[in-house]
Amino acid sequence: MSSDGYRYGPYHDGPDPLAPPVDLREAVDEIGRDVMEGASPRSAMDELLRRGTEATTGLDELTRKVWQRRSEIQRRHRLDGTLQEVQRLLDEALAAEREQLASDPSDDARFEEMRLDALPPGTAGAVSDLADHEWRSQTGRDNYERIRQLLGEELLGARFEGMKEALRQATQADADRVGAMLADLSDLLAAHARGDADLQDRFAEFMRRHGEFFPENPSTVDELIDALAARSAASQRALNSMTPEQRQELAELSQQAFGDPRIAEQLSRLDEQLRAARPGEDWSSSSRFRGDDPLGLAEGARAMTDLSELDALAQQLAQSHPGARLEDIDLESLERQLGDDAAVDARRLAELERELSRQGVFERAPDGSLRLSPKALRRLGETALSDVVRALRAGRGERDTTAAGAAGEVTGSSRPWQFGDTQPWAVSKTVQNAVLRTASAGRPAVRLDVSDVEVAETEHRSRAAVALCVDTSWSMIAEDRWLPMKRTALALHQLISTRFRTDALQIITFGRYARQVELSELVALDGTWEQGTNAHHALLLAGRHLRRHPGAQPVVLMVTDGEPTAHLEPDGEAMFDYPPSPVTLTKTLSEVERLAKSGAAMSVFRLGEDPRLEAFVDLLARRAGGRVLAPDVDGLGAAVVGDYLHSRRG
Repeated sequence: MSSDGYRYGPYHDGPDPLAPPVDLREAVDEIGRDVMEGASPRSAMDELLRRGTEATTGLDELTRKVWQRRSEIQRRHRLDGTLQEVQRLLDEALAAEREQLASDPSDDARFEEMRLDALPPGTAGAVSDLADHEWRSQTGRDNYERIRQLLGEELLGARFEGMKEALRQATQADADRVGAMLADLSDLLAAHARGDADLQDRFAEFMRRHGEFFPENPSTVDELIDALAARSAASQRALNSMTPEQRQELAELSQQAFGDPRIAEQLSRLDEQLRAARPGEDWSSSSRFRGDDPLGLAEGARAMTDLSELDALAQQLAQSHPGARLEDIDLESLERQLGDDAAVDARRLAELERELSRQGVFERAPDGSLRLSPKALRRLGETALSDVVRALRAGRGERDTTAAGAAGEVTGSSRPWQFGDTQPWAVSKTVQNAVLRTASAGRPAVRLDVSDVEVAETEHRSRAAVALCVDTSWSMIAEDRWLPMKRTALALHQLISTRFRTDALQIITFGRYARQVELSELVALDGTWEQGTNAHHALLLAGRHLRRHPGAQPVVLMVTDGEPTAHLEPDGEAMFDYPPSPVTLTKTLSEVERLAKSGAAMSVFRLGEDPRLEAFVDLLARRAGGRVLAPDVDGLGAAVVGDYLHSRRG
């Protein structure tokens, strides 16, 4: 705070505490759909992360891009670039030297020509034999020195990050400094292997003298070894990926690096020390390169590092090991290999996974399993009810109405006024809206606008006891009616819990047996192979629910795709017969008549075109004085909700 008041600036320490929470609606809808189709909440969330969202690429697509990138590296390149470049420089040097010698008529020139003709056929042997040759052509002299320089750059660049670029146009003094660094590094690694007490002091002195060679800027000996071992192992894998002949050529050529065979000896010793210090690195694998673009030894080591990094990313994206989390994905590696967008997508997926847990989308059931929380179920219900409302509007030409009732008692809540509303104004809320609007605009006087108006919500004074009986026999799954049935129950539950709060809804499932279930149980209910459609038992439970609410209007809604094939015996056992036995039909119709005598409004929603089912539900409706509706699967939710509203008004 300054002397003249407060000053505000951007927040830099972590996530913005005032930022709105992540919008999980789309994610919850996707997870809920998979759960209702039979997936566990954990597997549904994993599937969402693999599939991604409309705005974010999923893990499967990121993994595909990782493997595509890996394949591109192998298809585009090959690893003989250093050998090819040495051969090219050598050919140019020999051609220039022969041209220079041809212009000289002396015997010495003829002798030198004979010596050039007698060079070994291999590149490495020829370069070695020319070590003491007195070059007459400037091109030959320059190219031979370039060969030595190139070999030194490639050997060191394969083991030290950025060394190849740093040593371009290196002088003999530079080569001497490299030799001194390698000798000191070998001594430091030997001290590390012995566990010397003054190791950190020796490391500090080493970095003071040679820190320019290590852009990674390690802070400890172990960090230095980790970086060097990873690079050295990549170089070894590149060598493993070459043919035996190519490896032999490089081994012989390495003796000419900077014209000093001690460089190759020091690098060989360094590799041995690093292998001993980090045996867990991958020193033995190889990769098959089949492209046309030649890579030098340093570039080959970098390509092997890329392949190793891509393999690690593929494993991280697979999330297949115990305890795997999206937060463990190496975003820097992902950005380096696939670009900024891939890292952003991975970060969003990790945030989505974290927020799904933090915002309470899941909860633990009493048996320890994971299930959708009431918050998630409300979100699924909102989506299902919105779909139903849209279907009702499309089918009937009605406007969207959010009223809890046409008339009755005020509920205490309000909503923005819409054209055609007849509810009383919520005066205090309307005035509050006007004050806030005009104050934010900086106006001195409060003026009421139509956008400020809110109306009070009301509820019907009458109550209803509703029994929703849903068929859970195997045929509902086999005919793809399982998910629409669950979404229908969600929509009805959402409507009653938000708009008709005094109504008592009971969901009853029936297969071989019937049982009363909570909404969360129905959403997570798995389909099982079970013969029997026990409508008799379901109607018994419905009657018990209605009797518990004697002052409420009784409503029974039954969704089924099969005629009754089971009934409940007095001892509690379910008896199954197909075709339905007369006893089953009699008991079922008797329970229907009992409900009708109690004044219950009964509606049956017939799914499918089975003639036997059609005949039975028509008979059932006549006995109950109720209605039969035959919606298609997509219209089931609208049919049930619309009939509930119709029954309640009646």
